[in-house]
Amino acid sequence: MGLLSGKNVLVTGASKGIGRAIALRYAQEGANVGFTFLSSIEKGQALEAELQSKGIKAKGFRSDASNFVAAEELVNSFITEFGTLDVLINNAGITRDTLLMRMTEQHWDDVINTNLKSVFNLTKAATKQLMKQKYGSIINITSVVGIRGNAGQANYAASKAGIIGFSKSVALELGSRNIRCNSIAPGFIETEMTGELDEKVVQGWKDSIPMKRAGLPEEVADCAVFLGSDLSKYISGQVLQVDGGMLT
Repeated sequence: MGLLSGKNVLVTGASKGIGRAIALRYAQEGANVGFTFLSSIEKGQALEAELQSKGIKAKGFRSDASNFVAAEELVNSFITEFGTLDVLINNAGITRDTLLMRMTEQHWDDVINTNLKSVFNLTKAATKQLMKQKYGSIINITSVVGIRGNAGQANYAASKAGIIGFSKSVALELGSRNIRCNSIAPGFIETEMTGELDEKVVQGWKDSIPMKRAGLPEEVADCAVFLGSDLSKYISGQVLQVDGGMLT
């Protein structure tokens, strides 16, 4: 029996990177997985098939997490399909990196809407079901950048810092209903996005990390499994850093 056998999880932005790793890791632990994708249609369809091949129920939903109405429709569709919502993982996110003096209003709005507003949208939409059940785990993917900031990422850092404050508030509001809310703050993780960076830049990041390497999406997924399982049933309102000691 897996750590998550029989649980139903919804993961946003799971067609690639950390979200994909989380979806696959949850399936390995026996969870039924619903996930969202938006532009990566072929990758979304391929992930659905891969998850189903593991013997669990899986369904991909094409949905824009930054759209309030779409988020509500998504949660309703998920409940209709799966019956309960045991774990909600808000992972959808983008970057529009540039120095503040060059940052446009569109750069700011795109990142805040996709990274932060989406967390509000999905959590708000899921709250009614979670309160009815009187249990659930909400896991929000933030970043070490949301804790310490980073030059050229004022919009991204603000969105990720906002997730931390939001998550702690939700933990306080919903804790009496046996609903937990925690955040995961990945450090430098090797994904498709980092694969596009200059090799010297990547090496510079690695050298600054005490463990002298980048993290893997699967290592973030392991943390998500812990927070979604009963192993963490008395943990709420916390930020778990998966960063190789970067912020130590």
